[in-house]
Amino acid sequence: MDHTDSPQPLTDGPLTEAEAAARARQLVEEAYRPAPAIPTSYRDMAPVPYVGETPPVAQPGRPPMSQRATDASALLLTGSVATVAAGGSVSLVLLALGTVDPVTIGVGAGGGSVLLLALAALITRLGRAAHAAAPAVHHHTYNGPVTQTSTNITSHTRGLGRTHNNNGPKEGR
Repeated sequence: MDHTDSPQPLTDGPLTEAEAAARARQLVEEAYRPAPAIPTSYRDMAPVPYVGETPPVAQPGRPPMSQRATDASALLLTGSVATVAAGGSVSLVLLALGTVDPVTIGVGAGGGSVLLLALAALITRLGRAAHAAAPAVHHHTYNGPVTQTSTNITSHTRGLGRTHNNNGPKEGR
């Protein structure tokens, strides 16, 4: 909007009746002024064909494949990167330990395992102590005839899938 041809400079005070009428007339004339002769945009309403005459072109990047194949490919690429990192680390360690005797290598390799086993045993004992220290207490208040049945099953899996269930004392034995 061009404001250079306004009849008076804009002020902070209220306009008089004549000024307000002139300003309103100017705004209405600007609103109904014809559009410029040069269009600023164009919309082609012709329908776009779904299939054209242009032959297909190979696109850059991975070839198109199913989602399952894409997921498997990404998993394999990720695994290969992890394998390279682990293999490079082992190679550097073995290169550095090339002059060390076998006992030192055994102590160095077993140290981490012993530390992890000790930490696992500590966590197990702390878990057992916390479980035994505070037994659960349940208080239930019922207003009417209630039948409550409780069954405790303890399952231990040993070896290759052998499961031993301790379902409490068996009646008739």
